[in-house]
Amino acid sequence: MKHQVFYFFFIFLLQSCAAQSKSQLIDAQLKTVTTETFDYYLYYPEEYQSNEDEKFPLLLFLHGGGESGDSLVAIKRNGPPKLITQGKKFPFLVLAPQNPHKKKWWNTTALIQLLDTIVANNRVDPQRIYLTGLSRGGGAAWELAVQYPEKFAALAVVCGMTPLPYAAWIDKEMPIWVFHGEEDESIPISESETMVDRLKSMGYDVRFTRYPGVGHNSWVRAYNNEELYEWLVAQKRNEKNN
Repeated sequence: MKHQVFYFFFIFLLQSCAAQSKSQLIDAQLKTVTTETFDYYLYYPEEYQSNEDEKFPLLLFLHGGGESGDSLVAIKRNGPPKLITQGKKFPFLVLAPQNPHKKKWWNTTALIQLLDTIVANNRVDPQRIYLTGLSRGGGAAWELAVQYPEKFAALAVVCGMTPLPYAAWIDKEMPIWVFHGEEDESIPISESETMVDRLKSMGYDVRFTRYPGVGHNSWVRAYNNEELYEWLVAQKRNEKNN
């Protein structure tokens, strides 16, 4: 008899708990704030100081994963920062921030905040802001072009990767140049091939340079190509599109 009483009490307890445990859908709101600290290099062309009434183009350069961390000098290993240390002179400002996270993606929202601050505090032509990146930075460059389609006058991506649907969200008024090594084992050239094919099929102004026999470090040849910089400075956004 005692066992029966305990059994019925146990069943009653389970039913009571089940009745009290109902799924719920509630309305709520939380305001979040994301902050990022960037170390960066900012290069000024020689003419910047002498031509005080002139506004200059600016190139935003995003490095690859190997240069991420807390040693700013690391970003001088590749791309425009390396060329500057070797004595190359550019006709535009170069903004080269460092991703402080070795294992994390670029914080693109924070990047735009940094870029806007630099533009606001320097004589930068907002119609001639150029964007380039290599490897992980190339992927972030694709992402920035999608998130801020009216920001950049031209995009140059070196061995980057991106989701194919991004193609439909990029501004058709922005010319694009893609570079990739055919022997890249880190980010296969197919990542660029499929994106370029999709962009071309949709009528975008896109160039594609393939490097036979070159692996992941296609940035060496891409950024040593003087035609790239001539192509960049020839681009300017139409003010009516902003």
